Formats: sequence, C-alpha cells, structure tokens
Amino acid sequence: MIVTIDGPAGSGKSSTARAVAARLGFRHLESGAFYRGLTVAALRTGIDPHLWEQLDAAALDALRVRGVPGEDGFRILSGDTDLTPALRDPEVNESVSRMARLPAVRTWLLDSLRAAARGVDLVADGRDMGTVVFPQADVKLYLTASLTTRARRRLREIGNAEPQARVLEEEEARIAERDRIDTQRAVAPLRPADDAVHVNTTGLDFDEQVETIVALVRASPAYRRDPDPHP
Repeated sequence: MIVTIDGPAGSGKSSTARAVAARLGFRHLESGAFYRGLTVAALRTGIDPHLWEQLDAAALDALRVRGVPGEDGFRILSGDTDLTPALRDPEVNESVSRMARLPAVRTWLLDSLRAAARGVDLVADGRDMGTVVFPQADVKLYLTASLTTRARRRLREIGNAEPQARVLEEEEARIAERDRIDTQRAVAPLRPADDAVHVNTTGLDFDEQVETIVALVRASPAYRRDPDPHP
C-alpha cells in the first residue's frame, strides 16, 4: 500500500509521515532526503552550484547517490559513504532548493523513488509524490498550514521556540519564496493531486495531525491490516 503526503515547506509533512509510518508499520520515504543527498554529494565533489543546471544523467550517475533501507526509512549513501548525518547541514539547507528544481535531477530520481516502494507498504512525503512519483497511490494527502504557523514550526526545529517578530517575518519571507519557486517551476510543480484529501494543520498539534492521517489511511478500502492494538 502506498500513502503519499505532499505539501509546502513547513506544513509538517516529513515529521508527520514518519510518525504515521511508525504507527501503521509502514516504511517511511522522505523524498527530500534524496535531493539532499545529491546536494551533499555535489558539494563534496566540488561542483559549483552555479553549474548544477549543466548536470545530466551521466553526471548524476557519477555521484553514486542511492537510498538503502534503514531501520524505519532510508539511509542515503554515495558509494559506500553514508551521507545521512550531513543531510541537514547549513550549506545543504541553503543549496537543496537549487538542486531540487532541476528537471534533470527530478527525472533522474524517479526510478530511485519508485524502486523504494517495491514490495513494501510505504508512506512517502514530498512535493510531487501524489502527482508525479506515485500517481496511483492508494491514499493521497495534501497538508497545508498558515504561513505564520509554518514559519514558527521551522524556527522551532532549529531551537527557536519564541522568535522575535523580525526573525519570524524573515522566516515567513523565506518560506513564501520557497512556495513561489515550488509552485511555479516548469517540472512537477507543487500542487495537490486531483484526488488528494486536504488536511489543514494550522489548528492541530502534532499528535492530532498523526491521528487524523492514520484514521484516513485506515478508512481506505486498500487498508487490510488489523487496527493497531497499541495506538
């Protein structure tokens, strides 16, 4: 069974997807980790980010980035080197959107992402999981939240739970710009699948988000497991 969770930056899709997968006994696929892995590999190889638009399939193959099953999700490797600990380094945060918007990169990763779903029950999160990568998914969800809520969540992730007004405004501006890039890119723009269920998480705490999505998955005709005896 495949469940997709798409949404804009800061909507809570990755953390929620991870928890939902754990509750259901599914594997979690964070598509952003694959883009981050390519970003780490390109930076470590010394490829100038301003030249990334010239990357083709052969150049991407040469980075040797792949996902391998981990305890509950996937570790990202380049050859035999585990890139997972570096995926959220500051320089990666600054550059991953440049990598993710490249058509050649998105096309190259399709096979890797789809291969990850073979033979397992999967919860996949990203920005085009339900529209491009897994258009035949059993359950498609689209998470949204207000811009302020998303900015506060991002700042909380880096330890700033009570941001000053200026800091919050700057984060809102960064997220709004990421939204603009994601929704206007030529290849696989951010948008909900036509058959996606919209979940607005603005007024929900984390546990409520997870409960809402678990209930939606279990209500699907494709779900054949017994209810979790230890919710």
